[in-house]
Amino acid sequence: MARALLAESQIHPAIREVVQSHGQQIVGEVQAAVAAHPVVVVGMRQNPVVKKARRLLESAGASVHYLEYGNYFSGWRRRNALKMWTGWPTFPMVFVGGTLLGGASDLEKLLLSGELQRLLDASTAPARHAGA
Repeated sequence: MARALLAESQIHPAIREVVQSHGQQIVGEVQAAVAAHPVVVVGMRQNPVVKKARRLLESAGASVHYLEYGNYFSGWRRRNALKMWTGWPTFPMVFVGGTLLGGASDLEKLLLSGELQRLLDASTAPARHAGA
């Protein structure tokens, strides 16, 4: 089932540019990191759940690229753009191989099932070239 999004036809033309450009910088930063690194954690200072996710990944042998945006008292408006982009309501946001896996509890389930290790192995495997 697809996530409900407001149709462009239901957004007044006078505000479409604001809607389209909202949070573009922070979303672009995360997109670039996800494209450049096999494992990315997006979080915020003072959040113990973010630290838990990073520890889980590191215990599985992953090299984690970490992006930190604000804390409980600052940066929430900026972080809100990431929530709108991904549809994921909380931090951390854990990406492996370009795919959003969710947060720390989701990561823990994947670790226990063995799926996390498969995803990590696949995300760090050397790219195979055609004809190689």
